[in-house]
Amino acid sequence: MQNNFSRLLIALAVAAPSAALAREPLTASRQANEAATARHYATLIKGDDPKLAELTMFFTQMPKGGDLHHHYSGAIYVEQYLDFLDRQGLCVNKQSYRIETDKAVIAAERAKPAKERNCLSSMEVYADDFTWRELVQRWSNKDFDNHGALQPAPDRLFFQTFGYFGPVSNANFKEGLQELKKRAIAENVSYIETMFKMAPATANPEFDARAWQLAGDAAALAIELQNALDAFERDPAFARSVADFVAKIDEASQGIDDERFTMRYQTYVLRLLNPSQVFSSMVAAFKSASMGGKVVGVNIVGQESTMVSMRDYALHMKMFGFLNKAYPNVKVAMHAGELAMGDVPPEGLKFHIDQALTVAGADRIGHGIDLAHEANAPAILRKMRIDDIPVEINLTSNSFINGIKGENHPLTLYRKYGVPYVISTDDAGVTRHTLSQEYVLLASRYKPDYAEVKKTSYNSIRYAFLPAADKTRLTRQLDARFAAFEADTAKLVNTVVPTRQMKK
Repeated sequence: MQNNFSRLLIALAVAAPSAALAREPLTASRQANEAATARHYATLIKGDDPKLAELTMFFTQMPKGGDLHHHYSGAIYVEQYLDFLDRQGLCVNKQSYRIETDKAVIAAERAKPAKERNCLSSMEVYADDFTWRELVQRWSNKDFDNHGALQPAPDRLFFQTFGYFGPVSNANFKEGLQELKKRAIAENVSYIETMFKMAPATANPEFDARAWQLAGDAAALAIELQNALDAFERDPAFARSVADFVAKIDEASQGIDDERFTMRYQTYVLRLLNPSQVFSSMVAAFKSASMGGKVVGVNIVGQESTMVSMRDYALHMKMFGFLNKAYPNVKVAMHAGELAMGDVPPEGLKFHIDQALTVAGADRIGHGIDLAHEANAPAILRKMRIDDIPVEINLTSNSFINGIKGENHPLTLYRKYGVPYVISTDDAGVTRHTLSQEYVLLASRYKPDYAEVKKTSYNSIRYAFLPAADKTRLTRQLDARFAAFEADTAKLVNTVVPTRQMKK
């Protein structure tokens, strides 16, 4: 006999069907190719041991629409950052593996004989295999699972990498974006929505004190936030900082969009800062995204389990909710619930996704892996299903940082109860994977049928923070790419050599 909780969740799965994408009808030949592709895919995931090599080839070739949860600085590989090192005239300290930015120190190091240098160029790093291996293990998670050296915990390693390559990730934007575009095209990804740069922030200790004091008084906090917003509106220096910020994004993105590929940009705030810095950055972010240019959304980043993140989480959500009302047309994607049992005390797992939805007004949820622990889990599932709010699933990231994978991943819940989802990479340069590999994990772990896989690819266009015309254009482009992929797959299936012939 079902209990009330089970009956409620089952009802969610059939409630409020999602609106269909504007897709072209399939011809008979395309239907046949799609069916052949679906049958072939089914053979690859069948049984207890999915065919991983064949799935990798399948998803490398398959069009994947877009990547909606994507961090610019974490997407670039260590090797690219080392190239940037030389361009900026910097070097890497071979004891600390950190980038030296002091020009006097760099000049003194270069005056030394090569064997005596402690600060190395990229070629010198590569030439010293020990230094290269140690560096790449600090700047990414390379070799984490296949060697026995002492190393920090996965989450600590992950978040520390940004401090190592920060001096070069905060420059060379044009080259970095071009590299990401090139890799995306090679991987059959047509759209990226990247978290690119943090919006400008200002510190105000008096605001910090008042915000903490008023955090539990919604009406008084709203007045405080309105006063701060009004002050920013009157401040010409603040307006200039926002205009300069948007101009830098526009400059860096020149030459990215073409007939094969489109990129748009989220700006973000850092949840590890004091309230005045978070709110000022948030105002700048909403203003940037409201201008109708290439900045299409706002996010919040930073390790969610730290003391500051947990202390100020509810305050941050109220700030987002306030600005959501002030800028109702700005889209918000929210890192929420990137927490696992043991990361924080149990009560810290109870409310993050819920507040991101009901207080901050998030249009997409990033990660959402503490779902099963949330006090209002049934209501969360219902709201996301009815309101068509997708969750951004990052399988490699969740497994590495939080140890959440397999049946313990709430993707099983989101799928079961009809919540839309997209597959994304998070920080592919740090965790050294691709969007294709994320689809391999999806297929091999959860065994969705081909129709669901294909829908997931289309979801990444449907839920993008783009105008309707751009979504229609990218959807039609995806139609054409799937038609070609399925035709090629149908041909490939007909070339399979039977095992008995291979043995002759």
